Amino acid sequence: MGEFKGFLKYDRKKQSEEDLESRIENYDAFQHRFCNDDASEQGARCMDCGTPFCQTGTGVGKETVGCPIGNYIPEWNDLVSKGQFKEAFERLAETNNFPEFTGAVCPAPCESSCVLSINSDPVAIKGIERTIIDEAYKEDWVKPRTPNHRLGTRIAIIGSGPAGLTAADEMNAWGHKVDVYERDMKPGGLLRYGIPNMKLDKEVVERRVSLMEDAGVRFHCGINAGVDLTYEALDEKYDAVIVATGARKQRDLKLEGRQSRDIQFAMDYLTEQIKYQFDEIDAPSISAKDKQVVVIGGGDTGADCVAMALREDCKSVFQFNKYDRLPDAVKGNPFWPLEKKEFKLDYAHAEYEKKFGVEPRTYGVQTMGYDVDFLGDLKGLNTQVLGEESLNGLSVEDQERYFKADLVLLSIGFEGVESELPKAFGLQMDNNKIAAAEDDYRTSRQKVFAAGDSRRGQSLVVWAIKEGRGVAKAAHKFAVQNKMFYKSS
Repeated sequence: MGEFKGFLKYDRKKQSEEDLESRIENYDAFQHRFCNDDASEQGARCMDCGTPFCQTGTGVGKETVGCPIGNYIPEWNDLVSKGQFKEAFERLAETNNFPEFTGAVCPAPCESSCVLSINSDPVAIKGIERTIIDEAYKEDWVKPRTPNHRLGTRIAIIGSGPAGLTAADEMNAWGHKVDVYERDMKPGGLLRYGIPNMKLDKEVVERRVSLMEDAGVRFHCGINAGVDLTYEALDEKYDAVIVATGARKQRDLKLEGRQSRDIQFAMDYLTEQIKYQFDEIDAPSISAKDKQVVVIGGGDTGADCVAMALREDCKSVFQFNKYDRLPDAVKGNPFWPLEKKEFKLDYAHAEYEKKFGVEPRTYGVQTMGYDVDFLGDLKGLNTQVLGEESLNGLSVEDQERYFKADLVLLSIGFEGVESELPKAFGLQMDNNKIAAAEDDYRTSRQKVFAAGDSRRGQSLVVWAIKEGRGVAKAAHKFAVQNKMFYKSS
């Protein structure tokens, strides 16, 4: 695949980005695709390895080895290296319904699992994927997946995040009439309301939704299933129901002072800010403007909060990470095919460092309590520094540290599915997730299937796409068999 010894000939390139200083003045997407020539050169780095781990798609604990949806990565790398972008798009579209989403926000476990990453820089798979799909839209190769005929079956899908959208795209293409119910005012789920526009341009989401509508998928927004829509109503109208509501119950940190209005969930903050940017609300109730902000949690959502607070013109941000700082450079990758454990700057941290001269993350810090006055106003946080490596020269007595703060954003993950819909639908739960079989996605209700984060817990967009494709196959088989049974009986 690629060019013979191309990985020895060409260096890995990064996608171009907007200037760090200027981009925090707006909410526009900051990263660009490769030009075709650069993409071809990067594709040429793909070596003819015996076993392409990039497309393995296996979960190892909380990590992922390779691409869960089994993208034909070496094949479309080879096609791109030869300048055959249309053929590369056709191959990519066979396994991935929405490469424009994964090409923007996926953490690319395929790159960590690239054989080159054992002792060198991996192939720029994510950037190549982004370039393929952007070129496909530019050349008008992406068409609505309109079915040749309808089967006479009706499918309801609850939730329009990546799992729900994938299931809808697949089921509609096979000839089912598909209705997608979304409680927010526009489709997209966390793709629209949980990921900042800087990382995923909402026009990209709207473009795909529009294509699906052209293909016959119907979206019903502002409808909260389980409240506005009963299971009985769905059962009477549809041949199968797919629940893909995500795992949106945010994990709390209940310490002294938690009742303060200045302590909020990170996702609530991001969602409000996004809705405000797109004129869906008059004003956000949570704002970082002119405030000293502390983000508790070291993950991607926490980094997104840093980026958003910067653009709101905050006074400062500290992002707490309870783990020690990773080393700056690791020779080779002793953890291969898992991600290399070395220090890196996310986009938000690089932006903050450019403006303030220091990166916002503070390592080895555990929050012990919120300092709140008698009026309920937050004054700061009491914390403890953990571990010898985290002391950074402090004495043991200095392990307790106080941080001033006007706003705290909790970004410590999700506990599972919000309980209203499962209770209303009478669905059995398993450890805060909807209990559904691994092989056929069936829940405790005969006609109801579950997929995505609502079934497997908080995960990556690419896993949601895999779940959406899997549940679509199961629901398709069920609906068609039931229809044939009723016709013959």
